Amino acid sequence: MSTLSSSLLNPRLSFSLKPLFLFSQSSFAPRKFQIPRQFVSAKRKTFSDLASEQSSATDNGGRSGRGGRSGALSPSPVVEKVQRIDVNPPKGTRDFPPEDMRLRTWLFNHFREVSRLFGFEEVDYPVLESEALFIRKAGEEIRDQLYCFEDRGNRRVALRPELTPSLARLVIQKGKSLSLPLKWFAIGQCWRYERMTRGRRREHYQWNMDILGLPEVTAEAELISSIVAFFKRIGITESDVGFKVSSRKVLQEVLRCYSVPENLFGKVCIIIDKIEKIPIDEIKRELNATGLSEEAIEELLQVLSIKSLTKLEEILGGAGEAVADLKELFSLSEKFGYSEWIQFDASVVRGLAYYTGF
Repeated sequence: MSTLSSSLLNPRLSFSLKPLFLFSQSSFAPRKFQIPRQFVSAKRKTFSDLASEQSSATDNGGRSGRGGRSGALSPSPVVEKVQRIDVNPPKGTRDFPPEDMRLRTWLFNHFREVSRLFGFEEVDYPVLESEALFIRKAGEEIRDQLYCFEDRGNRRVALRPELTPSLARLVIQKGKSLSLPLKWFAIGQCWRYERMTRGRRREHYQWNMDILGLPEVTAEAELISSIVAFFKRIGITESDVGFKVSSRKVLQEVLRCYSVPENLFGKVCIIIDKIEKIPIDEIKRELNATGLSEEAIEELLQVLSIKSLTKLEEILGGAGEAVADLKELFSLSEKFGYSEWIQFDASVVRGLAYYTGF
């Protein structure tokens, strides 16, 4: 028989074990109940011994030396405050439950099928890139739109806001091992820390189709044709959407007429790119701050308001490279069969530094 069993059968010790049954709040189970060693003892105790132990263990109105109640077996449990977790995704992001994932998969499959139909190969790049890659290629204004931080190796990194700088990095890395012309496509998750608008979140997916090593307008004509093919596959027609096209060479020729230095071209493009986002007076102030004269600014804005290729030719003349390229593009659109999808708009100018041509 165990020590515990023999002690419990001793009638002279049974009264000292009764308080343990009261605090356990459970049925008596001798083999599972954990009893402190001081109670399991073969030494006989008198009433005076027990009274002395009870008195020394209790003070301050019934509190034990450990801060619990008299006769307690252990201190009161410490209740930790658990912080409530927000079950919504971070602002600007979204979940893709099965019903949304099916739609996304369907859409991405069409991206891939159209890309391969036009002879493009799929690539991908790291979601995390060097911060300097985007600042150098897109200009300082993109810094405020980046999810950027310093990693544990003291390197400045950023979640990619788009795919084109990563494409340029990889092409430079591969160098002469690549055969031109190069036709790559990618479907990548991108991040931009900017004000959200309807249909524009901070997390988005981007379908890129890129042609490198083909200087003629044929590359632009083929890219537009591939997008038109995609729209037709998913049931979108020319009455639903259209393409506004222009060339940065138009802007270059206007600035050249007013002897504007070449090094200001990038800054002017960035300002013109905001033409539908901020008031026209603010556009004029920013252009004036770059050093453009009032006359040059007015002429530039007049040209950018043109919506007809014929009107543009009247102002710039037909001998310029900008007009020649645009006329070639519209001629190819007839041959590709999507002329009704495109229209000329001189104000379309991308502000990012790596964009050239259309």
